[in-house]
Amino acid sequence: MIIVASQRSGAVALADHLMNMRDNDHVEVIEIDGFMADDLHGAFKEAHAISKATKCQQFLFSVSLNPPEQEIVSDDDFREAADRVAKAVGLKGQPRAIVVHEKNGRRHTHAVWSRIDLNEMKAVPLPHFKNKLRDVARDLHLDHGWVLPDGLATYGNKNPLSFTLAQWQQALRQGHDPREVKQIFRQAWDRSDGINGYKAALEERGFYLAKGDRRGFVALDHQGNVYAAGRWSGVKAKEMKSKLGSPDTLRSVAETQSYLRTRMTQQVKSYISEVKDRHTDELEPYLEARAGMVAAQRAERKNLKDKQEQRWIAETKVRSDRLNKGLRGLFDRLSGKAKRTRLDNEREAMESAKRDQDQRDDLIIAQMRDRQGLQKDMRVIRDRHKEERKILARNIADYLRRSPPDADQAQEMQRQQERTRQRTRGWDLSP
Repeated sequence: MIIVASQRSGAVALADHLMNMRDNDHVEVIEIDGFMADDLHGAFKEAHAISKATKCQQFLFSVSLNPPEQEIVSDDDFREAADRVAKAVGLKGQPRAIVVHEKNGRRHTHAVWSRIDLNEMKAVPLPHFKNKLRDVARDLHLDHGWVLPDGLATYGNKNPLSFTLAQWQQALRQGHDPREVKQIFRQAWDRSDGINGYKAALEERGFYLAKGDRRGFVALDHQGNVYAAGRWSGVKAKEMKSKLGSPDTLRSVAETQSYLRTRMTQQVKSYISEVKDRHTDELEPYLEARAGMVAAQRAERKNLKDKQEQRWIAETKVRSDRLNKGLRGLFDRLSGKAKRTRLDNEREAMESAKRDQDQRDDLIIAQMRDRQGLQKDMRVIRDRHKEERKILARNIADYLRRSPPDADQAQEMQRQQERTRQRTRGWDLSP
């Protein structure tokens, strides 16, 4: 599992994020342990209140556990992984909560611990926790027989296509897939040997290098949105300067935006809008199918939960009725029969809990497989859309490098767009 962790505050905001049903297909709290409260918001508020008696500001330790995309991990496996994390960083025995998220056919979990040691009334120190969790992640991959990601396999050969949460959110706000954007910048960097090559490689994919107001090099997409070139390329400022030299030869951000506005005619904008609309229409049936599937799966899980609760109440009553009351109960306690009955009840209760967990796991696995099938179909569509956007960006880049088109050039560009549609229309969409 890939493990991402941080020390943090913001109890209410974190609880809101973890219980967010809007951005996840399913959300389930599978454990709240060591807190007086039995709900996530109450547990985190409790940790915050206790932290007030200390000087600790970041009183929570939040960890996300992300298994490989095609793997379906059980609740018990997530709990065991959380146990390893707690032991590695020194939080074993601390109050914790575990929340499982399912989205797009993938299952991952968030585990959150209170850092405040109630015996010492101070925060548990977490030195070098990133290095420790890297070792835990590597061991989990090896123990489960999963292929090690490049970064874990070599310790230091970090995947240049990884991206931060801020980059992810920026790209989503602006309508780009952040993985696609990261690849564009990194590939442009790898292909170039200087500023001219880097600039041309970016323009081929619809990004325009400029001199930043605060940073050395930035890039703008055709809408004028600004990206930090070094960060998205995965290189440091010193390396950028060594390879590209000074950005003073480039247009400023304002000049580049003005350039794009004057050169991006309404005709070209209509091409972009047309592609966006068609992609949205093609994805709509899949999004509707996903919404229907999520609703049906939630209903299935609620139905199973309700039935299990009813059965648990009935079985608990049966076990309780085995214990006699009054004089007969007194005789049973003296003879030892009551103790044997209690032990039998405890054994049966544990077996019933294990049976219920197995049923929940079986349902989750079956639903995840259904969801992954739909996600596979959606991925085919998205890959085709990505290729179409690449072709369109190349055409627009060629257009912007030319003078404003006359009527013949406009017709030629329209013919290019039609050839693009013809080329991709017959693609096989079967998984």
